[in-house]
Amino acid sequence: MPRFAPLRMPFKRRLQTLAVCTWIGAIAVCLSLFFFLCTYKYLWPLIIAYLTWILMFDQAPEKGGRRLQWLRNRRLWRHFAEYYPMTLIKEGDLDPSKNYIFGYHPHGIISMGAFCTFGTEGLNFSKRFPGIKPRLMTLQTNFNIPFYRDYILAHGCASVSKQSCEYNLRSGPGNSIVIVVGGAQESLASKPGTLDLTLKKRLGFIKLALVNGASLVPTLAFGENDLYEIFNNTRTSKTYRFQQLVKKLFGFTLPMFNGRGVFNYEYGVLPRRKPVFIVIGKPIHVEKVEGTPTSEQLLDLQKQYIDAVLAIWERYKDKYAAGRTQELRIIE
Repeated sequence: MPRFAPLRMPFKRRLQTLAVCTWIGAIAVCLSLFFFLCTYKYLWPLIIAYLTWILMFDQAPEKGGRRLQWLRNRRLWRHFAEYYPMTLIKEGDLDPSKNYIFGYHPHGIISMGAFCTFGTEGLNFSKRFPGIKPRLMTLQTNFNIPFYRDYILAHGCASVSKQSCEYNLRSGPGNSIVIVVGGAQESLASKPGTLDLTLKKRLGFIKLALVNGASLVPTLAFGENDLYEIFNNTRTSKTYRFQQLVKKLFGFTLPMFNGRGVFNYEYGVLPRRKPVFIVIGKPIHVEKVEGTPTSEQLLDLQKQYIDAVLAIWERYKDKYAAGRTQELRIIE
């Protein structure tokens, strides 16, 4: 029998659930509003103009987004962080005269920690790292969704394309990007109690760092994989092959997962109330390389980065992953 939430609940907890629902339901609300407006014929000229603008002319996703600090500062995002709760652990200062590439691990199902840390001020990132202006990079597909694109642009999200990443890194001191390195492939391994990273073949962000002289900042989120249960499927199963086909066609895929609901604790799309500890490690200084980096340079920097990620795991695993079922693994 499913366990239901009690009718009487502290108002603060209701606000926390509302904050999470706001983010989880953003795509559905934006699409519903768009199609509702489409039912009014007198709005069609405006709708056509809007679609033409976002699909053909608007360069904001490639040019750093349209960040609105007041939206990122909303009290709503404090409630969002308190829902789990999430905690930001800072290992060292970052020089605001430099540019950084934050590598976020793991992807999890929806990268809740990445959005809370870098897409909002729910964890007071700007106060903890003054002068650093992060852009959370995401798939270009997200910027084709009416209204939702404007919502995430306002939170400082931008396209993860090479052009967009380089534009942000070259936009002045402190401008930095955040890449969820494992991507959709890593989300398929988001089992509670584990930390399996897709990192061996990920050299794109390494090359970006060398070409632009941007320091790398490893970021490891303990508990991100515990927010949802996923249904196991082997690499030879039809479900896994279908997920790979979706990833190949659209650039993303989604595991079969289960969280909790608004009024029950067993089934739904909301994340479970599990603590998440986001450790932002010390920066790895990177010298700018003129021309194309060699394979040796790429692999050497990748090794430094992987060693830094593993070092964070070793320092904090007994404190923040005491209930783990296995050690961190780099599987692909």
